[in-house]
Amino acid sequence: MLDQQQLIAGCKRKDTGARKQLYERYAPTMLGICIRYVNEKETARDILQEGFIKVYTKIDSYSGAGSFEGWMKRIFITSALEHLRARSSFINNVNLDDYGEKLSDFDESIVENIAAEDILQCVNELPAGFRTVFNLYAIEGYSHAEIARMLNIKESSSRSQLARARYMLQAKIQELY
Repeated sequence: MLDQQQLIAGCKRKDTGARKQLYERYAPTMLGICIRYVNEKETARDILQEGFIKVYTKIDSYSGAGSFEGWMKRIFITSALEHLRARSSFINNVNLDDYGEKLSDFDESIVENIAAEDILQCVNELPAGFRTVFNLYAIEGYSHAEIARMLNIKESSSRSQLARARYMLQAKIQELY
């Protein structure tokens, strides 16, 4: 088993064994990222394959500065976002009035009594635009300015999508409880 530096060097030499080991080591993590954005396993697997092709073809651009896994993660996030943009499924308008006024008194302690899998399922049920912004902001840690640049939207749209995602998540979580 090669260490990370050996894998990178092997991939830069286009060594198929190193590429295979890189895939085997990082595919589960990167597939998880893809699923968070597209919410369909088959589509996520397609994005995973596209992402690894990009990793293999762009690996010479990895300078060794910073985390290699972080560098790869950005490629997979970008690949998922490109897929969403190509499908024109990014921004969904959802009528928040459908969720009623019951959220004004949302008890945040409810979250402590719900399994992590149930919360992730609630996130996965969000419309694509809401889920994307929520993932980029709450999970990946990007700022609204960065999200706006990545998605080619206004910063205010990013904030709005996040607020709506949170609102819908609160409603879904309250339904579970």
